[in-house]
Parts: sequence; C-alpha cells; structure tokens
Amino acid sequence: MLERIKETVEYINGRITKRPHIGIILGSGIGELANEIVAEVKIPYSDIPNFPVSTVKGHDGQLIFGKLNGVDIVAMQGRFHYYEGYNMQEVTMPIRVMKLLGIQYLFVSNASGGVNPNFEVGDIMFITDHINLMPNPLIGANIDEHGPRFLDMSEAYDSKLLNSAKRIARHNGIYYQSGVYAAVTGPTYETPAEYKYIHVLGADAVGMSTVPEVIVARHMGLPIFAVSVISDLGVDGKIIEISHKEVMAAVARVTPKLITLFKQLVKEV
Repeated sequence: MLERIKETVEYINGRITKRPHIGIILGSGIGELANEIVAEVKIPYSDIPNFPVSTVKGHDGQLIFGKLNGVDIVAMQGRFHYYEGYNMQEVTMPIRVMKLLGIQYLFVSNASGGVNPNFEVGDIMFITDHINLMPNPLIGANIDEHGPRFLDMSEAYDSKLLNSAKRIARHNGIYYQSGVYAAVTGPTYETPAEYKYIHVLGADAVGMSTVPEVIVARHMGLPIFAVSVISDLGVDGKIIEISHKEVMAAVARVTPKLITLFKQLVKEV
C-alpha cells in the first residue's frame, strides 16, 4: 500500500503547481461547495493511479485543487465507502495522499440520521466525538512513517477548530447542534431497534462514513473539523421511510449555511 500511495502522490504532484493547505471532504449532497472554489486543477478519480472510484449518486468523483476564500485547498468531491466493496485501506487512502500532498488540516462533512430526540431534519451538527461500529482502518501492518502503531484518540476532533466554527456560526446566525457521531457500515438505513441501540450507546447521529477517514487523519497528525447534516430522524414517533434522494434534498436546504461556515473557517485557520 505504501508504494501505491507514493505512486499516486507522484502523479498528482505532476499535475499541480501549489501545495494545498487544507483538505475538504464533501459528503452526500454537499458538493455544491465546489462551486465556491476557484479551481486551478480538477482531476477525475478515474485518472488517478491506484485511486478508488466513487459509485454513489451525489458524489461526483474528482479532486479539485484551487482556492477557497483565498486559501489553497484540495477538495474531494465525492468520498468512498466501505459498503461500496472497498476495504478500509482503500476507503482511507485519499487521506494519506492529501497529507503527503501537503495539507495541514482536514475538514469533513456528511449527511446522517439523528437519534437525539432534540434534533430536527436540517439541523447542522458539529461532531465532538465518535463511536466506531465499523472495521478499524488501522488493522494490519502499521506504516511507521505515517503514524504510531497505537493511536491516541482522546481528542479526535480538534477543539480549537470546533470553537472557531461555533464562533463563526453564532456570528452568522447559523443554528447548530453539537454531538457524537456513530459510524456503521450501511448500505441499509437503520431499523427502529438499531436507531434506539445507537442512541443508548451515546450517539446523537448515525451515518456510513467519516470515522475511518478521521482515524487515518489522526494517525497522520492532522487536526480535524467535521460536520453532519441531519437528513432524517431515528427517534420514536418520528421515524419514516427514507430514500437517498430525500437525504440529498434535506442537505441541499442547508448547504448555503455550510458554504458560509467552511469559507470563513478555512480563512481563519
């Protein structure tokens, strides 16, 4: 895997002229943020050696290098999921690639189901911690030059970035929640019993991504800010049949707020 990562980084370095300062993962339906990037280079995943290819609607499948609010960034317009059939090393490979390309921070977004009874569809949740119910991406031989064999996760989500995001949200009148995100494999949405189980474990929201990426990013020493859009509710009395189309529609309604948040946060760091 190490040689594949180095080959991928070498290829991308041959296509770009500036090292990105921040990496951004655009989750389901949040790809509209890409329109705010002054793009210098766009590379389809299918052109990148050893790179997976996104198979999910709402994940366009390209790396965008350019400036967001004057800051050099690289954005993943589309991520990879365990349920697509990739192993965890493949799912998280782009994080290692972005780190070796030069990023110093990682911002992550996703859509998730709310299991906190105080949440509503369309809420923005700043992730403060997580519960991993997926295979750990660090299982297997450790790449010592990337990070330690045993990784401390006492602060998976950077408190300074979180405090900056809260301040920006308050200044712009953006309502937000804070909470714990639980990661499951998918691709099925949860049953009512599973929603209840996840809430009992201590989670406020549940989704099918983010945590593997965060673990690998922390393994490589990257500070992380992550945000979920609550796209449906797994709360007694509020559970309804949900589709991927409805998830994306819920995200679209709050995307302008996320764009404001991300643009100001990249400038601040």
